Amino acid sequence: MRVAIGLLGLLACAAALPVCSAEGWQFSGAMRLRYEAISDQPRLAYNEDDQVLLARTSVQARYTQGRWRWVVDLQDSRTWMADAGTPLSTNEVNPIDLTQAYVVGDFAGSLGEGSLLSVQAGRFSMSLGSRRLAASEDYRNTTNSMTGFKADWQLRSGTGGTAFLAFPVPRLPDTPADLLRNEVVVDHERLDTLWYGAQWRSAMHSKFGAVEVLAVGLRDRDAPGRPTRDRDLRTVDVRLIREPAAGKWDWDLEGALQWGHASISTAATAAPREVAANYLHLRAGYQWNMAWKPRLALDYDWASGDGSGTVNHRFDTLYGGRRGDFAPSGLYALVGRANISSPGLRVELTPNARLDWMATLRGLWLASPSDVFSTSTIKDPSGAAGRYAGTQWDTRLRWWVVPKRVQLEVNAVLLQHGRFLQEAPAARRQSATRFVAVSVMTSF
Repeated sequence: MRVAIGLLGLLACAAALPVCSAEGWQFSGAMRLRYEAISDQPRLAYNEDDQVLLARTSVQARYTQGRWRWVVDLQDSRTWMADAGTPLSTNEVNPIDLTQAYVVGDFAGSLGEGSLLSVQAGRFSMSLGSRRLAASEDYRNTTNSMTGFKADWQLRSGTGGTAFLAFPVPRLPDTPADLLRNEVVVDHERLDTLWYGAQWRSAMHSKFGAVEVLAVGLRDRDAPGRPTRDRDLRTVDVRLIREPAAGKWDWDLEGALQWGHASISTAATAAPREVAANYLHLRAGYQWNMAWKPRLALDYDWASGDGSGTVNHRFDTLYGGRRGDFAPSGLYALVGRANISSPGLRVELTPNARLDWMATLRGLWLASPSDVFSTSTIKDPSGAAGRYAGTQWDTRLRWWVVPKRVQLEVNAVLLQHGRFLQEAPAARRQSATRFVAVSVMTSF
C-alpha cells in the first residue's frame, strides 16, 4: 500500500512538470499506475481470485538536427501484490530497460515532388496497419522492441509503404521467481530470431476507403537457455478500411493467410509441423452526426485452431495487440487472435474531447473444439465440451482529468461461461468470470 501511495504521489508531481526542451532537444515521459482484480478465474493453474498492481514509467530524450533525429526511450514495467498463483509474464514485467535507441533521417522530395522517405536504424517499437500482426503496445504493461532497419515512404498522391528487417528483443526476466521479484535483467537481441516484411498502403479514397497489403516473415531457432517453437512462418494480410466519420458508414475488412513450419511446443524433442492457418476480421459501423458522436458497429472475428491432423492450423498473431478487438490482457487475457469464432456488437460514445466510452458484447466459440480456447490455456483434446465458450461483456471509459496531462481509464469485463468453460477438464466450473482494471496515467 505504501508503494501505491508513493507512486500516486509521483504521478501528481509529474503532472505539474513541463515538457523540457533546449536547442534541438526535447525530453518527455509518461507514468501509469493500474490496479487489476479478477474473480472466478477459469484457469486451474492460477488463483481463483486475484489482484495485482502494475506500474509503467517511460522517459524519452529526442535530439533533432536538420533532417536527422536521435531518440532514446527508457521504460520501467513492474508489478506488486502478485504471488506464485498470479499469471505473471514478460507482458507485465520488464524493469528498467532500453526500449528504443535509434536514429532516423527524413528525406523530403527524394521520391518525387511532395514525397517523403524516412530511414530508421537501431532499436525501436513498431505498429503496422491495424496492429493485428505488429503493435507497439499501449494497454499492455510492456512494449515490443526490435533492433534493425525500417524505411517508410509516402508519395504526393497519398500512397505509401513500409519495409523492415529486424531482430526482436526478448523481454527479461522470464523466470517465475525473477518476475515476482521484478528482477532487473538487461534485454538483448537474439540473432537467431529474424522478423522482416513490407507493407503497401493506397491513398485514402473518400468513397471506398484505403487498401493495405502486408507480407511478413518470422524465423526463430533455439539458443542456449532460450528454447523456441522453431517457427518459420510467412503471413500475407489484406485489409480494406474506411475510417469512422460523422454521418457515414465505415468498415474494416481484413484477412490473413499463414503458412510455414512450427513446433507444437518449445520442448527440444518437439518436431516441426507444417502450418496452414488463417484469420478474418469483419467490421461495419455507422456514426451519427449528432452530439456525443454515437457509433454502432457489428464485428466478426475468426482465427483458425489446431486439430488432430498432421498440419497445424492454429493462427499465430505474431507481435499483434489484442485490446482493440477483444478485451484486456493482464489478469484476464482469455481472449485473443487464436482458435476463435466470435460475432460481436460495439457501441461508442464521445461526449467531448476529454471523455470517451466503449462497450462490446461478444459471443465466443472455438474454431476447433479440440484445441486450446483462444489464449486461455484451457483445452479439451476430446472435443466433448463443445465449441461454445461463453458470452463476454466488455466496457472501457477514458477521461482526461487534466487535458493531455492526466487520464483516468476504467476497464471491466463480465464473461458468462458457456458449456466449454463449464465442462472442459482444465477449467474451473463456475458460471462467470469478472474482471476490473482502474488506471491513472500522466504525461510530462
